[in-house]
Amino acid sequence: MIQFKHIYIFVLVLLIQVSGFSQDVSSAEIDALVAKTMGLNNSVGMAIAIVKDGKVIHSKGYGLKSINSKDKVDENTLFSIASNSKAFTSAALAILVDEGKLSWDDKVVDYIPEFKMYDDYVTANFTITDLLTHRSGLGLGAGDLMIFPDGGDFTIDDVLKSFQHQTPTSAFRTHYDYDNLLYIVAGEVIYRISGSTWADFIQTRIFDPLGMKTAKPLINRIPAHGNVALPHSSYNNKIVEVPAYDGGNLVGAAGGINAGVNDLSKWMLLQLYKGKYGDSLSKTLFSEKVQKQMWSPLTITGYNLYADERTGNHFSAYGLGWEISDVKGKIIVQHTGGLTGMLSRTILVPELNLGIVVLTNTDPGGYAFYAVPETILDMYLDIDKKDWVTELTAYSKSQEKDGDAVTKAVWDTVEANKKTKIDFKNYIGTYNDPWFGDISITEKDGALWFTCKRSPKLNGQMYFYKATTFAVKWEFTGMPCDAFATFNLNEEGKAMQIKMKGISPNIDFSFDFHDLNLTRID
Repeated sequence: MIQFKHIYIFVLVLLIQVSGFSQDVSSAEIDALVAKTMGLNNSVGMAIAIVKDGKVIHSKGYGLKSINSKDKVDENTLFSIASNSKAFTSAALAILVDEGKLSWDDKVVDYIPEFKMYDDYVTANFTITDLLTHRSGLGLGAGDLMIFPDGGDFTIDDVLKSFQHQTPTSAFRTHYDYDNLLYIVAGEVIYRISGSTWADFIQTRIFDPLGMKTAKPLINRIPAHGNVALPHSSYNNKIVEVPAYDGGNLVGAAGGINAGVNDLSKWMLLQLYKGKYGDSLSKTLFSEKVQKQMWSPLTITGYNLYADERTGNHFSAYGLGWEISDVKGKIIVQHTGGLTGMLSRTILVPELNLGIVVLTNTDPGGYAFYAVPETILDMYLDIDKKDWVTELTAYSKSQEKDGDAVTKAVWDTVEANKKTKIDFKNYIGTYNDPWFGDISITEKDGALWFTCKRSPKLNGQMYFYKATTFAVKWEFTGMPCDAFATFNLNEEGKAMQIKMKGISPNIDFSFDFHDLNLTRID
């Protein structure tokens, strides 16, 4: 669902690093790879499955579910797969397409009349396909503060009303910008057509038929004391267990699924068998026709007129819940996922009948979620191998170091200016953003305090930085997301508006503070 900005950019670069022909990979090789990976970086736990030529050739857990409990990961341990859930949402819609209840080109307003975008033409012409292809015209992660961090009281009605208040950053259907909220709308389409909630539809129409016995569409459906990997942060060279993200029923279609690699092997086999499953592939979940549609490149994310010399890559694109690229004339279908303390990647190479899934419970963990499957692909494909584990571990540390330097400079400035006298009364008040709701600036224990009324984890002390800008240190610490708040003052020196942005260059794009337009209402 919520893909980290620094990871996402690097992923697009690495997509062109794979190609061609198949050879067997042994479990001993994978075990050695994982041992090296977990030895080089702060990875707590991991699970890996590989399917090849219709068989599960590897399915295994590594490391710990929790650094506190010391319980070990196995092939059935549930991890949040985050945005890898999006492919399940597109598959659910594909089932409805096969049943004649829906067309990909149907207008969203035909099923959800109250759906409204930032422009009347866009509203009237927005299709089911547009919900899934990240080409809405809205910016990267627009509106994600409604769902991230978790704990807010936003509803589907709030989401449906939010888009009209967002400012587009590109023309409709002309540019790729990753979006989560429109997948939530896709989940609502499933409910309006089928009468089943997204979670119930995924459970009864996908999990149950495939025999995915332990997977759950939502974290709140996991039984107490279940076999669950807990999330961890490895920032600042320190491993800390952090609270699991629980987006409730709202977030499911964008990133709610929790599953183990044993069950996800069944999902990958279904994909590689073009929608067929069961004994002798006698059953069909969705047709080959709709699968081709899901795997068709619809929004271009990268293009090379002249093929990359090493990989033969010409393009990368987004389809319906899947990322697609070409390498040495073969198609790679994949997706990543990221939530607080959880990172994952699924890769399919249809022409090789190959599927790989890697789940991890550490962020960033040296980007093990990416390095491990990339190395496995090198084992299978005819391309010069790289030491992805070492390279991505170094990259992760470099990114963190650069981000730390920026944030340290900010807090050093705060410290240097801590004796500056500030007249709090000019800032205290209630401010409103039309899609995010009210926030309050109050005085608490001799300091300014920022409180988001609808997102209770976004509360924190405000520290004077420069001029009319303050640095907000949130009580939420699951990820580095502290923010600047800059006040616009009137001629009498009273604050009338607030603009915000993240402090760290490594802040996840789902903290879209920059999209807020907070205006004083009292």
